Amino acid sequence: MDAMDEKIIAELTRNARVSHSELAGKVLLSRNAVRQRIERLERQGHIAGYTIVRAGGDAGDVVSALVLVYRQDRMRGGDVLAALKRIPEVVICEILSGDFDIMVRLEAASLERVRSIWEDIAQMPGVRDTVTALTLSSVVNRRRGGRSSTAPG
Repeated sequence: MDAMDEKIIAELTRNARVSHSELAGKVLLSRNAVRQRIERLERQGHIAGYTIVRAGGDAGDVVSALVLVYRQDRMRGGDVLAALKRIPEVVICEILSGDFDIMVRLEAASLERVRSIWEDIAQMPGVRDTVTALTLSSVVNRRRGGRSSTAPG
């Protein structure tokens, strides 16, 4: 991904239904170039699916949590990974070295939904244990071009 791809993704994050023509004007490319880049980003997995936003909700209403997962068998835990990929609220899933096997970042519409997902993960065959931490605030978020704030002090 280059800087232009990042601009396109940033604009699509603001409005995923923007027309190619309007998007082209915002990023200063031709409509055809924008279409080709979007198709490539879709093929590469950078853009996938649509997100439903409920009326009245905004990005500030999202509840984020980190779930650290211990698998029963690190080498044969593919079923756990496959199940995590099917949960729409899983925005990051990374295999770790060290004490924990998998780090999952959830972004859900409510604390109840985070709890429900955590219960589902904890009950998955192949999961030995989990540790969950709710995100209280975001200080740096470079990965998604999202919220950033300054920590007090």
